[in-house]
Amino acid sequence: MHILYIGIFGGLGCVARHQVSGWIYSCTGRALPYGTLGVNIIGSLLLGVVLEFILRSTVISDDLRLGICVGFMGGFTTFSTFAYESWFLLESGQWLAAGANVMLNVGLCLLGTAAGIVVVRLMI
Repeated sequence: MHILYIGIFGGLGCVARHQVSGWIYSCTGRALPYGTLGVNIIGSLLLGVVLEFILRSTVISDDLRLGICVGFMGGFTTFSTFAYESWFLLESGQWLAAGANVMLNVGLCLLGTAAGIVVVRLMI
């Protein structure tokens, strides 16, 4: 049953990533990989919320927890894409853009995770 939940939720996460990053690119352009950055920030926030809620509650079953955390979030977040895009910027001599991309992704995703945890702690 675990595998079924992971597979179904993973597919949903992939579709959500595609839609969200596409929307972000349509709003911001492609000077930097803003779509990937946005998905990583949102994914970090959501994972912080979900994991903190799961740690403080027994409402979510093990199957659903795996579906959400491993499946959906694994399909939604794009850290491997972030690494590739950062390397491409470095390799093409765009050092400032690469540095900005790394700093924004790491810094804002840490803030997103912290915000998600704080939101749940304030609610529970």
